[in-house]
Parts: sequence; structure tokens; C-alpha cells
Amino acid sequence: MTKLSVNINKFATLRNSRGGNNPDVVKAAIDVQRFGGDGVTVHPRPDERHIRYEDVQQIKKIITTEFNIEGNCTEQKFVDLVLETKPDQVTLVPDTLGQLTSDHGWDTIKNKDYLRDIISVFKKAGIRVSIFVDPDIKMVEGAAATGTDRIELYTERYAREFGVAPSTGSGRESAVKPYVDAAIKARELGLGLNAGHDLDLQNLKFFKQHIPWLDEVSIGHALVCDALYLGFENAVQLYKRQLQ
Repeated sequence: MTKLSVNINKFATLRNSRGGNNPDVVKAAIDVQRFGGDGVTVHPRPDERHIRYEDVQQIKKIITTEFNIEGNCTEQKFVDLVLETKPDQVTLVPDTLGQLTSDHGWDTIKNKDYLRDIISVFKKAGIRVSIFVDPDIKMVEGAAATGTDRIELYTERYAREFGVAPSTGSGRESAVKPYVDAAIKARELGLGLNAGHDLDLQNLKFFKQHIPWLDEVSIGHALVCDALYLGFENAVQLYKRQLQ
């Protein structure tokens, strides 16, 4: 079964835009679990413009499903937070300071030594490690050399090409092919496989059908947008159905 981890950053973005504690981010994490989500994802950034470090600490206290913390491991503050809270999984993302959203994976060849060292820090603490990569065979091979447990395929390109491709014909097959190839290579190398970024109710099922051994997807923005119209519990369940 492919797990659905719900990224709740957007709840924090909405809260921070007004001040106070509405919506309550900790309650959002509780509700993800109550509504059937398999895990909760947060992505704290150095400026804490959405998820705050304190949020992560509070969520850790109530989490009963899988807890995934994403972020830039070149920030010592992030490393310290992960080692303090000990989530089930840490996903390492090569964000730059002030970046709006994640937009590329690691160069696992250029950064091999750094990644190997930082991954060992988290693994020694008993934390499963996943690293964000583009659907490139060489980057997947490079990831295997770092000692990571999993990779997370960055799916923005797939989502973009899927959205403009006709519903029939080879367009959608072309959009997903690099991801299938990367996923096959990851499986050959013994790597677990996650995916995320711009996956939604339109493109998720097609992606899952072509990579049925996918371990986990992390979805936030699209799911929260759908929840505005459909309701949060209903949105979580609709996304779960796409993965069946």
C-alpha cells in the first residue's frame, strides 16, 4: 500500500497571515490522523514563514502515525530540530534561503560526500532518511552511494506535463516515463521510493498505476486547496482512494 502523508504547511501559512492560532496547526495534524491519513509532513524553513519550529515540537507530542520532517539540512538549526524530535523520517531538500517552494532535487554526485556524512548523522539517531531527487538515473545511482534509505522523486515536471497532455495518446505516458525509469532503478538499487510536489486528484492515480511499488506520497498544497471546497476529511479520503 502506498501511504499518504499530508503536508500541513498551508495551515500554518493561513494562521501566520492573521496572527493568533486559527487554524490550529496541531489540531490539523490530529485531524489528518483522525481522517485516515497515514502520516503528517512538515517543512520548516529558517524564516519560519509557515511551520514554526515550535509547531514541530508540539506535533511530535501528539503524533500517532508516521511523522516526516522535510527541510534543508545545511541549516544546523534544522539538523538540531530533527535530532531533538526524532521523526520517523527526515527528507533532505536542497532549498536555498528564502526559496518560495522546493524546485529541484539534489545533485547526488557533486554532493555525495556531504550527503553521506549528514545521512549517517540521522541514521545513527534511528531516523529513516529520504533525499529529494529529480527523475534522473544518474542522480538515483548517486543517491544509492550516499547510504540513504529512500529517495523522493520531485514530481513538478510530471504534474506540469500531465496537465497539458491530451487525455488520450502518448502525452501522459511521456510525462510519467522518466519517473518510471528512475523508480525501476531505485528498486534495483534497493532504495525505498517516495514522491511529491504538485500531485493532485487529477494526476495521482495515473502516477501510482505506473509505479505501483511506490512507498509514500507527500501532498499538501493541492489537498488543502481541495479541502476548501470538499472539506478536509473528504479530501483526505479522496486522495487515499487514488492510491488504492
